[in-house]
Amino acid sequence: RSPLCGRNFEYYSEDPLISTEIAGAYVHGVQSNNVGVSAKHFLANNQEYHRMTSDSRMDERTMREIYLASFEGMVKKEKPWTIMNSYNRLNSTYLCENKEALTDILRNEWGFDGFVMTDWGAMNNRIEAMEAGCNLEMPSCGGMTDLEIVEAVKSGRLDEKILDKSCEQYLNILFRYLENRDETAVFDRDADHEIARKMEEECIILLKNEEQILPLSKEKNIAFIGKYAKNPRFQGGGSSHINCSKVESALETATAFANITFAMGYDDAEDIIDEKMVEEAVRTAKDSDIAVIFAGLPDNFESEGYDRKHMKMPQCQNYLIEEIAKVQKNVVVVLHNGAPVEMPWIHAVKGVVEAYLGGQAVGGAVTNVLFGNVNPSGRLAETFPVRLEDTPCYLFYGGENDVCEYREGVFVGYRYYCSKKMPVLFPFGHGLSYTTFSYDNLKVSNKKCKESEKIIVSVDITNKGNRAGKEVVQLYVAPKGGSIIRPVKELRAFDKIFLETQETKTVEFSLDSRAFAYWNMQIHDWYVETGNYEIQIAKSAEEVLLSVEIEVESEKRLPKVYTLNSTLGEILADPKGKAIMEQATASMMQNPGAEQMADTAQGDAISNEMLAAMVEAMPLRQLISFVPGVTKEVLEPLLLALNSN
Repeated sequence: RSPLCGRNFEYYSEDPLISTEIAGAYVHGVQSNNVGVSAKHFLANNQEYHRMTSDSRMDERTMREIYLASFEGMVKKEKPWTIMNSYNRLNSTYLCENKEALTDILRNEWGFDGFVMTDWGAMNNRIEAMEAGCNLEMPSCGGMTDLEIVEAVKSGRLDEKILDKSCEQYLNILFRYLENRDETAVFDRDADHEIARKMEEECIILLKNEEQILPLSKEKNIAFIGKYAKNPRFQGGGSSHINCSKVESALETATAFANITFAMGYDDAEDIIDEKMVEEAVRTAKDSDIAVIFAGLPDNFESEGYDRKHMKMPQCQNYLIEEIAKVQKNVVVVLHNGAPVEMPWIHAVKGVVEAYLGGQAVGGAVTNVLFGNVNPSGRLAETFPVRLEDTPCYLFYGGENDVCEYREGVFVGYRYYCSKKMPVLFPFGHGLSYTTFSYDNLKVSNKKCKESEKIIVSVDITNKGNRAGKEVVQLYVAPKGGSIIRPVKELRAFDKIFLETQETKTVEFSLDSRAFAYWNMQIHDWYVETGNYEIQIAKSAEEVLLSVEIEVESEKRLPKVYTLNSTLGEILADPKGKAIMEQATASMMQNPGAEQMADTAQGDAISNEMLAAMVEAMPLRQLISFVPGVTKEVLEPLLLALNSN
């Protein structure tokens, strides 16, 4: 649901930090997360074909903290050569014409030096787009808008220097390509296939493993059930569909070394329950030691060009899983899907493996995880809610009259679920292993620091099990109090490490001011609020293992103008304001009648709690009504003192 990008960014995460890592891997030509936190294929530019004109409305803070942040790290660190803007409007301006996004932020602030193209058919006004920083219209319109540019330059509507600059930015990348091209390079498709398999092995997530049903034993009689065991769904539809050199299935790779019996179980092309298929699958499962059911979402449930209306799997699949669970207590479900699904059968099965859309080598990768040749180490880059209605944008998503308001603001994904303390099916960051890890010896370099000082956080991780494995260590920062409404925690760093059995490694993180900052819309910049913050070391957003509290001091003063309508609470929250106000209050209380007023306030009718609340919310001007001798003339020098530098 990112309103800012085009199809070339095909992975989604609930956290910008994860999105940055995924995007960085994509820029380097690896369409998978190279740190092992899995991601879903997703339609990046939001209701693409049937809502090409939709207007995504959001405030500046939401845009900066959630959606722009997903690209900021990638652009700054990975230096991509091209960027594609999306079809829709952002705050009423088409992205191809959005100068703030394409020039002010992308080029001037982030240092992007490549060229920007439109998504296919996303051009609205070629002249305004060129002025905003969009270099290339795709696909070609047969020269029609080129003529518009010529006429605009001739008439003086378009400064020729803008056209020259746009051409230069475009040509720079063409020459850069020619200068870096290796004309001797050739594809090694078998080697590439092995790389694809290893990447998918890193990303597969073990969601549930009750009674350690996994890994499977080769000595057992195992039933592989479901269409996707034989013909895996391994990629998205529409423009993300690619031609593969080969595709391997879990059935063919597992049959080579294990005793596997196969039954189709369902055909989800039309989502009709076929009782004969179900009966055969139930019989096959009952006669086996373990049943592994391959399920997920077919192309017609999720694809480019339209949005999902629900989170359900096909009825024929859910029915099959429930029927098999009635006769076989040892059931594992392998999921092939591009996004979260509801699991009404979750308590009836012992194991769940999330393979997502794992690419052409997904079959071998899934087999290696199922049989323990690979220890699973992927982690969820998104929350699996219990139901669609639990999602933060449920009531407003899609909007009305071609306008979609992002009313959930910064409370996206786990930020929402954790802040609401809402039960979920599987939390952000979740993922199991065939071994166990212990976390000890959490240290921070400084428990009290200024925002410009980096904080070094270290923690010891030990593999306590009898298998080598990888662990994803997650660091969250939780503000403790403060005056700004913020998520209760946010992921600020993570690392994936490999450990042999009984091996211990120290993981170290370096946190700068951005780890504690929020986007302040008053100063249009990142701002660290002075206060206490809890550093949490966790296995997921919901499973915190170690924590330590530190104090961070802001070094940036927010501009503040006090008026007669400023509350006493606002003034007293400012150290300077508090000092001035205390001095002024002492002077006011010397006025005749003020002492009697104070005695009246201490009567039975007004409790201390009520008095404190009233004072907190009282505007300065009300002192005229409640404190004898206080006039506007008396308050004017007070305001001058409060507003002085």
